[in-house]
Amino acid sequence: MNPQVSIVRCKDYQPDLVEAGVRQAVGSLGGIAKFIKPNSKVLVKPNLLMAIEPEKGIDTHPEIVRSVIKLLKEINCEIFVGDGPSVWGNQAENVDDVYQRSGIRPVCQQEGVSLVKFEHKRWRKNFPLTTWLDNCDYLVSLPKFKTHDLTLLTGAVKNLFGLVWGTHKTELHKKYFQPEEFNRILVDIYQEAKPALTIVDGITAMEGDGPATSGKLRDLGLIFAGVDCVAIDSVLAKIMGVRPEDVASIKEAVSRGIGCADINAIEFPAEKLADVLPARPFVLPQTSLKKKIPLLAAGILKKLIKYYPVTLRENCIKCGACVEACPNKVISMRKRGVVFNYANCISCFCCQEACPAAAIKVGKSLFAKIIGL
Repeated sequence: MNPQVSIVRCKDYQPDLVEAGVRQAVGSLGGIAKFIKPNSKVLVKPNLLMAIEPEKGIDTHPEIVRSVIKLLKEINCEIFVGDGPSVWGNQAENVDDVYQRSGIRPVCQQEGVSLVKFEHKRWRKNFPLTTWLDNCDYLVSLPKFKTHDLTLLTGAVKNLFGLVWGTHKTELHKKYFQPEEFNRILVDIYQEAKPALTIVDGITAMEGDGPATSGKLRDLGLIFAGVDCVAIDSVLAKIMGVRPEDVASIKEAVSRGIGCADINAIEFPAEKLADVLPARPFVLPQTSLKKKIPLLAAGILKKLIKYYPVTLRENCIKCGACVEACPNKVISMRKRGVVFNYANCISCFCCQEACPAAAIKVGKSLFAKIIGL
C-alpha cells in the first residue's frame, strides 16, 4: 500500500483555524482512531528547540499541540506531552523555561494534560532514549518544518532526536559530527521509535541558516500529516525545492529499505503537492552549498572547502549558551566576547543552534569564497 501524506492549508495560528486544519489533515488519512487505539497512553512530542516565544517560529506552535490534544481526548486517551530540548547546563531549570516560554506549559495546564520531562533512559543500540516511550502505547510526533545547517532539513525524522536522553545529545554530536554519520544515527532513532502519527507544523516555516535564530521565517501556510516519516520528509524536501535524495537522512533510510522517497508513489488525500508548491524554492543553509559540487570534485577539494562558526559581536549578548552547547568545548567567553579554538572545532554548529541572539553565523574558507560557495 502506498504511503499517504495529507497536506492542508492553514493561513495562520488562530486557534479555530489550526484546529480545523489539524482535524482535516488527520481526517483525510482516516481519523485519529485509525492510528491510536482509544483509551491508550500517548506521548505527544513537539519540537521545542529553545526557550523562545511562539511568534519567533522556532518551536512547534502551541496551538498545533492543543489541537492534537483535543483529538486524542475525543478517544479518551491519557496524554503526556514532552520533549528533550537542546538545552545545556542546568537542564531541569532550562527545560522548565522552554516549556513556559514556548507556550506548551500553558496549553497543557488549560487542557488538563500531563507535561513530562525526559528524566529516565533506556539504552537502544548506541544511544539512550527516554523511558516515556516504554511508558506509553503510542508516540505522536509534531515537528516544525525548518532548514538545518547540519541535516539540510529538520522535519519528521529529525524531530525524533529530541527523544535522546539528556545531555547525551551533545555526546552524539561529538561522536558523529560528520553529516553522513549523524544522519545514520537519526535513522537509527527512527527505527527504534517510529511514531504512530506525525503532524508537521508548516504554517510558519524557516529557511536559510536554520533551525534557530539565524534562520529566516517564511509564511508557508501548510500542515502536513502522515505515518511514513521518510515520505513526509520527501514531500517537505520537494516543498523546499531540493530532491529527496539530497537529504542525507532520506537517502540513508531508503538505503535500508525504510520508508518511501518516491514522490510519484505517495498519495495525497487532501491537497495535491503540485497545488501547494511555493513560487520560489527555500533559501538553503550556506553549508548546503557544498552539496552542489560534483562528487569527484568534492572528494578532491574536500579539505579546501570548509565552513565554521564565527561571531557577530554586535549581536552577542554574552549569555554563554554557545559555550555550554559546544560538544568539544572549544568556545570560551573573554572580555571581547566569544573566542573559538578552531583547531578542535568540528563545525557541528551546535553553538549557532543554541544562540538566542542570532550572534553566530557561518564562516567560509578562502577557497570556498573564491569559487563562490
